[in-house]
Amino acid sequence: MAINKTNSNVTFKGDKLSLEGPALKEGTPMPTFTLTAQDMSDLSSESLKGSALLISVVPSLDTPVCNVQTKHFNDEASKFGSAARLLTVSLDLPFAQKRWCGAEGVTHSITGSDFKHRSFGTTFGCFIKEWGLLGRAIFVVNGKGIITYCEYVAELSTEPNYEEALKALSAAIETK
Repeated sequence: MAINKTNSNVTFKGDKLSLEGPALKEGTPMPTFTLTAQDMSDLSSESLKGSALLISVVPSLDTPVCNVQTKHFNDEASKFGSAARLLTVSLDLPFAQKRWCGAEGVTHSITGSDFKHRSFGTTFGCFIKEWGLLGRAIFVVNGKGIITYCEYVAELSTEPNYEEALKALSAAIETK
């Protein structure tokens, strides 16, 4: 499977969609952001620094592929223990994220909603202009705050490359 390293040529079932914001690159610092946590508090990028981080971006948790992606990464995150953190980002309301996590048994992922601040999507280059949702993307950040892996999933109805993302997360854990 080829990995899409840019946020160009994104489609949904063959229909072209426009992503707003820059395509992030490996080797650059993670941009700062503020999301909304399940309890409606602010969740800042500053609070996530210091350990390896996998950011899984999905259009909506209540869709089949997003469901599979989030549960897959949640299951894998449990294997890393405290060495790594998993952040799932969508534009779903925090209440919906909390309900979905409870119903699906997702306990190893922090969820953050971009509904209030609406800056994550454009800062990370994954805001779908036509839909007002986030595109599917994966970012791995090491403990020093440097992006070590990024994947903009070219066809939104497909899953990301789990193997490569998890391999990058393992490498980011080793980078202190």
